[in-house]
Amino acid sequence: MSESNAPGTDIPVVDLGPYFAGEEGALKRIAAQLRENCETVGFLYISNHGVPQELIDRTFAAAAAFHAQPLEKKMELKVDNAMQGYLPMRGSTTRTSTINANNKPNENEAFFVKGEGQPGVTNRWPDVPGFKETTQAYYAALEALAQRMLPLYACALDLPAEYFDTKCDHPFSSLRLSHYPPVKEYAENQFGIAPHTDSTFITLLAQNKVPGLQIRRRDGVWIDAPVIEGTFIVNTGDTLHRWTNGRFLSTPHRAFNISDQPRYAIPYFFHPNAETLVECLSTCRVEGEEPLFPPMTMGDYMAWFRRKNYDHLRKAEPAAAAE
Repeated sequence: MSESNAPGTDIPVVDLGPYFAGEEGALKRIAAQLRENCETVGFLYISNHGVPQELIDRTFAAAAAFHAQPLEKKMELKVDNAMQGYLPMRGSTTRTSTINANNKPNENEAFFVKGEGQPGVTNRWPDVPGFKETTQAYYAALEALAQRMLPLYACALDLPAEYFDTKCDHPFSSLRLSHYPPVKEYAENQFGIAPHTDSTFITLLAQNKVPGLQIRRRDGVWIDAPVIEGTFIVNTGDTLHRWTNGRFLSTPHRAFNISDQPRYAIPYFFHPNAETLVECLSTCRVEGEEPLFPPMTMGDYMAWFRRKNYDHLRKAEPAAAAE
């Protein structure tokens, strides 16, 4: 059986094993599951994804080791205008979502890693044993997983299986190693990370031993995303939402940490190439209507998104409107 629902939720669990094994009919069957999910929920779990658990565990340990450093050491690698490096606690405020207004700065800190092949990227690395090697290996594994999934999304949209391949072969992606300290009681409009949607094509999130992720159903009810060992959570982001003319949902989500221990998260944000033009797909056009979103390159969209959400970029010249 290749699909079920996470306990007590509407979030499906999709087994990618048959597809990766080349089983006859698996591509079309799982693509149909993705289509239904992306049009109704926007979040799913994937099992048999092929990423070694040992590498996932090492990456969580690397995140913990980085954030355990003294603040002054982390600040030596303070995040730059290319969004590489250390983002201090409360250094971001979620402003792109209309789900929740007047948000306080997010109660998390993070370290951003970019793909070494991206133009202008020069990652700066902390003096933490094994950190560079582990995060590079994890980044490569998640990039490979995302690209292996592209034919599923293409088929789900009635496009040739290879449609997205050349549009995403030099992805403008990033890995975020986040730390959410315990907060006994959050104030009004205070969150580990406030309600938001991701900027991505898709986001891949390894399962965290400390729960805290919630997603917003279409009826406005917030539900917990339970921890299911051995899976990744995958969600559709704003890029695919725009590309599909709103057909595929970009579902709001948020996170807290009300436990008595630190919570770490290692989301990988998969984007198309910086120069890829994101405009309404032919299979998503509505006859007689203009597309909901203007065409934008991935690079221009990300410049707008970052200026809206990160304090150190907020004084920069505004990018062209993306809404």
